[in-house]
Amino acid sequence: MVLAVDVGNTNIVVGCAERTESDRMVFAARISTNRNSTEIEYAMSIKTILELNGISPDDIEGAIISSVVPPVTVTLKTAIKLVTGCDALVVGPGIKTGLSIVIDNPAQLGADLAVAAVAGINIYPLPLIIIDMGTASTVSVVDENRNYVGGMIMPGIVTALESLTERTSQLPRISLDAPKRIVGTNTVDCMKSGMLYGTAASLDGIILRINELYGIKHTVVATGGLSATVVPLCREEIIHDADLLLKGLMIIYNKNQ
Repeated sequence: MVLAVDVGNTNIVVGCAERTESDRMVFAARISTNRNSTEIEYAMSIKTILELNGISPDDIEGAIISSVVPPVTVTLKTAIKLVTGCDALVVGPGIKTGLSIVIDNPAQLGADLAVAAVAGINIYPLPLIIIDMGTASTVSVVDENRNYVGGMIMPGIVTALESLTERTSQLPRISLDAPKRIVGTNTVDCMKSGMLYGTAASLDGIILRINELYGIKHTVVATGGLSATVVPLCREEIIHDADLLLKGLMIIYNKNQ
């Protein structure tokens, strides 16, 4: 089995996949990203996750990491070595991906965006729009020739909500389950509607404009923490793939063996 780890600003997604023709995902779990955690603390978290899913560290034959939090990358690599004995591959310069990056400065492309695009070009019809809803919500565009041509970055839902509640005196902290209707009749439902339907409408508009820009309909795939809640509220056709980044990591791992 291969351990795949995606380090985001808020969460770290840890998954395990069988090395088979389909690279079947065995499990995926989330832990909080903590820049102050030590190698031992992360090692304990990884070991516990494996045990909870009935996997022995001895079953892990390799590991791969993508990270947008450099201070955590080395710590996590050491933790994986402590638990599994494997030297984790880190997505970065010199790693084979099969993706052509044609933006102004390819070195600026985040590892998470590259990994998601690698999964997209290997799994879904091109051209492709990939939406990743995390601390920041990102939109990536891949053309029919497997070129990463650009995208956009906007505040994530939780980031926007935290800013809203911190800067207003009377708005409470809320959960982000979908409201019953778009027009709220109390403060909490109004906030939920604004955050979730507002994001859904924004994504619908972005997809429409990208399709108009290139004069072709794109396949649209969404992933990330709140994508399962937002995608059903969208009017555009969007495929939800919760494990997109882990699938991309497995594809990159196999390309580099």
